[in-house]
Amino acid sequence: MSDSEFDLIQEFFAGLDQGSSVRLGVGDDAAALALPDGHLLHVSTDTAVEGVHFLAALSPTDVAYRSVMAAASDLAAMGASPQAFLLSLTLPARDLPWLENFSRGLADVCMAIGAPLVGGDTTRGPLTLTVTVLGSTPADHYLTRSGAQPGDRLCVSGTLGDAAAGLAVISGQIAVKDAAAADFLVTRHTRPSARLALGEGLRGCATSCIDISDGLLADAAHVATASNVRLEIDSAWLPLSAAMRSSVDLDQSLDWALTGGDDYELLFTLPSDLPPPDGCTEIGRVAEGSGISCDRTPEPIGYDHFDR
Repeated sequence: MSDSEFDLIQEFFAGLDQGSSVRLGVGDDAAALALPDGHLLHVSTDTAVEGVHFLAALSPTDVAYRSVMAAASDLAAMGASPQAFLLSLTLPARDLPWLENFSRGLADVCMAIGAPLVGGDTTRGPLTLTVTVLGSTPADHYLTRSGAQPGDRLCVSGTLGDAAAGLAVISGQIAVKDAAAADFLVTRHTRPSARLALGEGLRGCATSCIDISDGLLADAAHVATASNVRLEIDSAWLPLSAAMRSSVDLDQSLDWALTGGDDYELLFTLPSDLPPPDGCTEIGRVAEGSGISCDRTPEPIGYDHFDR
């Protein structure tokens, strides 16, 4: 039986550190990675706290998967290829069955994003995960929030609002009779997919990009500020899933699409002569000015950690 922090690491997290970029993984004071020649390293950290970022009832496999995928979405927004990630895990107590299921979720997400777990830390306290993701891009080809130009198309990947609808299903806020629709929405919340391949494909053509973690309107505002432009959104153009449309009315669907967080889709801008890639939708345009405009503006416009 595991007795110490180091035993826990060896039992549940060793073996997930295999990858082409790894020269030294779990077990030493630091990991060692080798990047492709001519590439930059991109680093992002994301913290998830039980009861704030995920429900206490969420399974440990989904806690692991969702937390790492949320962090990996930041790499997608940069157009970066995942190389590895680190995990700092704070646990209320040594719970071996919980850790066994948690490690299964880690194995699943390692395979899904194509990146190994190369280190981290464990400690005792309220359940909290801090994931640091490491990715790479060619030195002169990566995405930022700051390049949008007046006249650009404003586009988004996938469908919006599904994760918020899924949370409403899980928490009992709405009842969905169609089992397939309910499963789709719940999975969009518990097992999101970072749009890594799309992000890499947008390098060299998108003028700006951000992932939608706090809600479309809130994250669009970040692009508008960074690019010193105005983003104009038409709610009639928002892509809504059939599952959400069949579960709630149009008004609620649009509100979740505009303000619901945790979709982890990509919001990006393209020159006017480039059409959106397959699976993406044009939802507005870039104009001169500042801020965002939309014919529908629910309140609040998105998630804020300190506005609660």
